[in-house]
Amino acid sequence: MKDRSVCATVGVIIYEGVEPIDIGATVGVLSMAHRVLPGLETAILAQQSGTVRLAGGLTVIAQFGFAQAPACDVVIVCGGPGWREQAVNPAMLAYLRAMAPNVASVCTGALILAAAGLLDGRSATTRREALGGEQHAPVALLAELGKKISAVSAVVVDDGIVTGGGVSLAIDTTLYLIGRLYGENARADVARAIEY
Repeated sequence: MKDRSVCATVGVIIYEGVEPIDIGATVGVLSMAHRVLPGLETAILAQQSGTVRLAGGLTVIAQFGFAQAPACDVVIVCGGPGWREQAVNPAMLAYLRAMAPNVASVCTGALILAAAGLLDGRSATTRREALGGEQHAPVALLAELGKKISAVSAVVVDDGIVTGGGVSLAIDTTLYLIGRLYGENARADVARAIEY
């Protein structure tokens, strides 16, 4: 656990087809947390730096490509319909493997962690409901993408690697990670700052 004045960097991984709410909730909490924890930094990461088109057509700019990413205390993989392409993207999977165990996910980002083999033998969660034309709920796909993954319907699961449930639970997951980095009092102070 870090002293509140100590610098920690949280990387937020985005890719084509990420849900904007995953980024908004995660980065929004981290932005407000910076007011309480001035040493906390956020780095927006993608395979390549530059413009990334999200689900729904919104575009954002990734500050860093994987090759130029700063040292991060933890990286959070966001979710969204683009997860399927990322689950077979060698660059994404290699970066996540290199960062393990300092990885976490929100929503269907867990399916990318599973594809990287990082959830093998662990409990994990992700979005619980199938949407649109999806055949199966993402939580049911966890076991198919890895080995001996125990899929749990939960807000946040910490089995050495932190996974968070569906989209709005990015707030809970990010607060949980702040608690891991800086302690429960800091987490509670950030929750108050965002009136959560």
